[in-house]
Amino acid sequence: MKNKKLIHFVESLILLPMITVSQAPMGPTQTALNTVSFPQIVLSQKLNKTADSMNSIFAVDSTEKDAKNLKALELENLKIKETKAGLIDAYFQRRDMPLYGYGMKMVEEADKNEIDWRLLPAIAVRESTGGKFACKKATCNSFGWGSCKIGFKSNDLAIETVARNLGGNNPKTANHYDKKTTLQILRAYNPPSIVPLYAEQVISIMNIIGLEEPTETPVVAI
Repeated sequence: MKNKKLIHFVESLILLPMITVSQAPMGPTQTALNTVSFPQIVLSQKLNKTADSMNSIFAVDSTEKDAKNLKALELENLKIKETKAGLIDAYFQRRDMPLYGYGMKMVEEADKNEIDWRLLPAIAVRESTGGKFACKKATCNSFGWGSCKIGFKSNDLAIETVARNLGGNNPKTANHYDKKTTLQILRAYNPPSIVPLYAEQVISIMNIIGLEEPTETPVVAI
């Protein structure tokens, strides 16, 4: 009963000013208007405050959901990178290749330059057996880059440089590699006129390393 009375009372606050205003003579004093409309103004203010509070709650909730979705996406991307890196390192490790351990670096640079994640390790295998027979006169060059005339301070720097070029992100070589398929990149890297079937050989190695979209993380022998 108390709740019903409270509801009727609130309804009367909304309806009463409307009825009173309609029956009031033309030209009421400002004081009379203020007195009649006061309950409605107070109620309107309370409703506006409630609406603002609800909007604030929904906004916070939406922000939290966006943050959670972003975190989930980041974790999923990391898992995919780890899977790819694991496949590269497993390939190198089974064959006792010096580039074992550089899987994640190759994946990160491939991702940054938008090239197939298997391309760098496959080229390294074709050019130097994964670093076993790296360029003699050019340090840390397992990719045959620059016809073995260009050396690097580290394998990390070599991976970064080759990936940037193959991705078409070096203005000096972009006309050879930019917006090209993997097959086209390889035929520019080592033309068939110089090394027949070079591109096909590298792609064959890529397929042995793993699928373009891997689904499982390999178990690497210690």
